[in-house]
Amino acid sequence: MRRPRIDPVIFFSALGLSVFGVVMVFSASQILALDRYRDAFYFVKRHAMWAAVGFALMLLLARVDVRRLRRLAVPILVLSFVVLALVFVPGIGRSAGGARRWIVLGPLSFQPAEAAKLGLLIFLAHFLAVKSDRLGDFKYGFMPPVLITGVGVLLILAQPDLGTAMLLALVAGQLLFLAGARWRHLAGCALAAAPVFYWLVFSVPWRKRRILAFLDPFGAVRETGYQLVQSLLALGRGGLTGLGLGEGKQKLLYLPEPHTDFIFAVVGEELGLVGALAVAAVFAVILWRGLRVAARCEDGFRFLLASGITLMVTVQGLLNMAVASGLVPTKGVPLPLISLGGTSLVFTLLALGLLLAVEAGTRPAPAQAAPMDAAAPWSAEGRAG
Repeated sequence: MRRPRIDPVIFFSALGLSVFGVVMVFSASQILALDRYRDAFYFVKRHAMWAAVGFALMLLLARVDVRRLRRLAVPILVLSFVVLALVFVPGIGRSAGGARRWIVLGPLSFQPAEAAKLGLLIFLAHFLAVKSDRLGDFKYGFMPPVLITGVGVLLILAQPDLGTAMLLALVAGQLLFLAGARWRHLAGCALAAAPVFYWLVFSVPWRKRRILAFLDPFGAVRETGYQLVQSLLALGRGGLTGLGLGEGKQKLLYLPEPHTDFIFAVVGEELGLVGALAVAAVFAVILWRGLRVAARCEDGFRFLLASGITLMVTVQGLLNMAVASGLVPTKGVPLPLISLGGTSLVFTLLALGLLLAVEAGTRPAPAQAAPMDAAAPWSAEGRAG
């Protein structure tokens, strides 16, 4: 059995961001860890452990034949929905901060939404590749993947986790577009979702206040705008080259939870615009390389899987950086590979391991792929009309 070829650009980009994440988690969390746990290394030890576990699993998954994984697409989807539902079972699901997003496994906690994102992505890549020649049919081609995605989105919204639900819906829409769904179907779906999104935001008082704070954060500096104001102050203090690694001031119990969703603000304060742009550039490299992998695929499943993983990681990174910069309303979405997190970090690395597996040279000959993906409209042909 030949040794699989691992894309060095994707691998070292993931490795670089993960190592950088360990450094930044320590810098951002040491004061908070001392204040809460009397141990400056409390958070970084856990983050480094999960990073090591994630990398081991990533390298293991990079050796997988994705054709075999494809056969498990439906069981993976069902399992994803089951674990999403388990958060609502008393004694299994755990509440924190008014949300039920975790499953407790002994001393460990697990966030099933992160697993569900990857599980649904694998299923959609399989389903859309099989049904690519029927996506023009609204009832039997377009609506089934939309409804299946809707089930996952509703389960995540019930936790509630609007940020992850929006990210999942956005990536699913991108996959439908890439698979060849018609423009008018996609536009109609987006128009139908708009009033639902409006209701989800403005029917919940704290979400409404968050939107209003986004429009005028300094007008709500003592309330819902506080976190965004502290993030903007951190980015502004950093200037071009930053105050120096470890020298940030906003993390000193001013910026809430600086080691999680707003770690990009700490990067900007300590490493300046140069450091912030360097982080963004690495995500851009992953986007370029991932789409390059997808473009070289010879069958629809691998094309959609590689595209979906690439977009899931990079769009989430872009969304997190936009939140920290005040460009979009605050959402609880971590910065992939950098923010503190066990489940998020491990499943991001697992997803990148699958991307490496796609690149590893397990493609079948075109004649083998044809029965499954015949007439696959990867061009704009399927979106006509």
